[in-house]
Amino acid sequence: MLKHFVFNLMQMFVVMALSPLCVGILNKLKERVQSKTGPSIFQPYRDLYKLFSKDEAVPKQSSWIFRITPYLVFMAPLFVTLLIPVLTDYPLFWAFMGDMVGGGFVLALAGFFATLAAVDTTNPYGAMGSSRTRMVGFLAEPIFIIVFFTVSYVADSTIPFIVQQKWVNPMSNFFEPSHILILIAFFMLILAEKGRIPVDNPSGHFELAMIDESKDLEFSGKGAALMKWGGYMKFFVLMCIFLNVLVTPWGLASTQNFLDVILAIPLVFFKVLIFLIVLTIIESSLAKLRLYRISEFMTAAFVIATIAMMTSAFQH
Repeated sequence: MLKHFVFNLMQMFVVMALSPLCVGILNKLKERVQSKTGPSIFQPYRDLYKLFSKDEAVPKQSSWIFRITPYLVFMAPLFVTLLIPVLTDYPLFWAFMGDMVGGGFVLALAGFFATLAAVDTTNPYGAMGSSRTRMVGFLAEPIFIIVFFTVSYVADSTIPFIVQQKWVNPMSNFFEPSHILILIAFFMLILAEKGRIPVDNPSGHFELAMIDESKDLEFSGKGAALMKWGGYMKFFVLMCIFLNVLVTPWGLASTQNFLDVILAIPLVFFKVLIFLIVLTIIESSLAKLRLYRISEFMTAAFVIATIAMMTSAFQH
């Protein structure tokens, strides 16, 4: 039991420590593809250090929602880390405290408060971006439900560790059409949830075109640092769910040996690096969609998820 508690702390530390590095690598790869030098891969760490060292300014019109939102955004991915396989392929201390639906609810709750905080400042750009964020969230939520329903139907569970074992044993389950379609739909959800191209461009800072980035406009100092760090960790957690549960459920520690758990860190990071390279290729090959075209992108993800659900039903 003590080992499981320590492994949980190790997973949280890995998510906190590596998530800014992953964003830095992704930004560097995109700059390289565009024949630019770009900032260092460690620039996100420098940004966080700079923000934590600055004073925090709070708008006078804001309420308690604005003040607690950075802490919720920061803690939500860490809570989900306790529920998913990050370094081990066996359940840890709090693994059965919630399932994939519960983890999605926690992340959605943090996003909801971030939207409220953006409106709470009375900044018109924040309200504009929040309404767009809620539109994307409104379109994404049915897809999440169908994806989780399909996964639970195939694996007879929504616990991430049980789902992960389902795809490993037997190996033939990995190549089922329903599984491949679920991977595509979930990947499209990651693009939408984290404001990546073609849904949004995280490197664009034009207020009238912002979607996901507009929620952080009024935060400064420690609040801005927590919001950015929470966003980095959410991206890392979604990648862990996608890679460790659905795509490549291998390379994780299968024993309670500390050395095996430590060796799982570079293996997981290698899988994440491959994912970042694929994401860079996709983002560099597409352009940001116009606002009214985002619904078509999400509709395509919904149709793919629905077909996956129907295919799994026919197979079983």
